[in-house]
Formats: sequence, C-alpha cells, structure tokens
Amino acid sequence: MADTEDISDEPALIKAAQAGDTRAFDTLVTRYRSRIYGMLVNLVKDDTEAWDLAQKVFIKAWKALPRFEARSKFFTWLYRITHNVALDYHRRRKITGDGELDDRQLNAKTVISSAPTAPSETPRPDEALARTELGDHIQAALAELSPEHREVILLREAQGMTYDEIAEIMDCASGTVMSRLFHARKKLQATLAEARANFLEKTAAPGE
Repeated sequence: MADTEDISDEPALIKAAQAGDTRAFDTLVTRYRSRIYGMLVNLVKDDTEAWDLAQKVFIKAWKALPRFEARSKFFTWLYRITHNVALDYHRRRKITGDGELDDRQLNAKTVISSAPTAPSETPRPDEALARTELGDHIQAALAELSPEHREVILLREAQGMTYDEIAEIMDCASGTVMSRLFHARKKLQATLAEARANFLEKTAAPGE
C-alpha cells in the first residue's frame, strides 16, 4: 500500500516527469500499475479490458501531469483518473447496477496486492476468494452490489484510503462515502451470514 512505501523520491520524480522525463514517469507507472490494474479488474470484471483501460489511465495521466499541482497525493490523483476511466467504460457499456463494490470481505490480502501487471493465466485478485465454497457465496453476494459500492470498498479496504481521499476520487461528499460503505455492508450481512453458517456446517467434523 502507498502509505507503507518509501515514496520520498516522488516529488522529484513528478517534477522531472512534468519536465518531460519519460524515465521518471516510467518509474511512477511501475510503482502504481499493479494497483491500477487490480482496481480495474475488480471494477470491469474483464482482464483484457482492465489492461487496456490501465494503459488509458497512464496515457491520460501523462497528458494531465503538467497540470498536477500536488494539492493531493499523487496516487489519489491517479485513482481519480482511474475512477473516471472506469466510469466512462460503464457508461459506454450502458451498465446500470450490474455488480457493485464490496465490503470488508475484500481486503488487502485478497484483492489488488497480488494483481499481475498484465493479462495472464494467473487468477484475478478477486478470484482468490472463489477457491472455496464460502468464497463462491461471497462473490455471489458481491455481484449484487452496484459499481459505486464496489469501488468504495476497494478503495477503503484494499487501498486503505481515507474517507476524504475516496470522496475526492469519486467526486462526492465524505458522508456519501460512509453511506455507501454502510449500505454495502448492510446488504451483504444477511447473505454472508447464511453462507458462513452453511460453510461451517459442511466443514464441521462428524459428531460435533
């Protein structure tokens, strides 16, 4: 996560990239591409589309970089671009309420951190959960959420962003962020509680 990385060189890299240094920008791309790709995989549910969109994010970032004034963290600014690219994608596909963002079940250990930087044969970050029967139930429950709720969960639980940072990325109030998190968790609670009970019942030793 960005908060635990040594990013002390970032201001210098950004300044150099703004002056046209492509190598400095490549360093920034390498630092964040896994998170951007992983985020997009979970938002659009398609590896190839996510890879194409990730390229678009960094192209847009390069073009907009001269206007970056460091009023927010660089990764917050970059995720804001990612949010807009994903939003445009959903608008083009005319997706309305098809699969929403998820809840505490999606955390840094199960999503994003191990995301590959290019399409491959390896499982998607969100597919790690689906390797168990309980994971199947979780994925089914998460699929009922809206894209907005899914994004809020990913930014909060996988990326560890603050409510204010998420609000900046999604262009909404912090109260809206908290409301979306509450709604998503409330919606998932009953489904996941039943899934857990069924899972524990099936995995319990005979005679218990």
